[in-house]
Amino acid sequence: MRSIYAIYRKEIGHYFASPIAYVVVGLFLILCGFFFNLYLRDAIRAALEAEMQGMRFGMPQTFDVPSQVVRAFLGVLALFLLFLMPMVTMGVYADERRRGTMELLMTSPITDAAIVIGKFLASLTLFAVMLLPTGSYLLYMTLKSDPMPPLRILLAGYLGVFLFGGSLLALGSFLSSLTENPIIAAVLAFGAYLLLWALDFGSSGASGAFGRVVHYLSVINHYEDFTQGVIDTSAVVYYLSFIVFFIFLTVRSIDSMRWRRA
Repeated sequence: MRSIYAIYRKEIGHYFASPIAYVVVGLFLILCGFFFNLYLRDAIRAALEAEMQGMRFGMPQTFDVPSQVVRAFLGVLALFLLFLMPMVTMGVYADERRRGTMELLMTSPITDAAIVIGKFLASLTLFAVMLLPTGSYLLYMTLKSDPMPPLRILLAGYLGVFLFGGSLLALGSFLSSLTENPIIAAVLAFGAYLLLWALDFGSSGASGAFGRVVHYLSVINHYEDFTQGVIDTSAVVYYLSFIVFFIFLTVRSIDSMRWRRA
């Protein structure tokens, strides 16, 4: 645990000493703030129109503004992560290899697993820092709503976002360990994310056993349940298995690097 914490502290310091972290977090929050206001404005407008229509025909209509905004906002969050997560993971290992500091880590008494877990937890912490301010928008809207919608929708949605983002970080970190060029690592990660996204479209037109497999492998398919306020244990298991699998592959990649240096 001490070795993991040492790597974690080093990586956290590196993230917040680098302008890339501030650019990614700042861009993410600007986009989130803009789209949250956009969705809230459109939902309020739709609610007012529904109320006017109901008054005109003597049939009262209700429009759940908070739930509509939460679902739309969580959907666009996933899209932002596909574009921004490669910037977070591109230098996790590639930059270390380019600067020659990876050799120092591999010759230290720290195990490969401690290196990988420490780096992953640091990137996950940065991701949590990105998410926290966005949750305050939705929480404030939810608490000020009358009647107040169930908080489970918000909690389930952010659990899904966290697991989804953690999966992208695990995959991107593995791809970063395969190259010494951070730009190539970012391109590989972005291409892999798009491929995972495309599986969702491919599963809708597929049938039979192959269609079920593709449907299960779709990252977005599992994420959609969370945006509806549903915590499906199979989706949680899927994301955790995805994360553990790519952490394992990253450990193997670092181990192979050690053998090539020997």
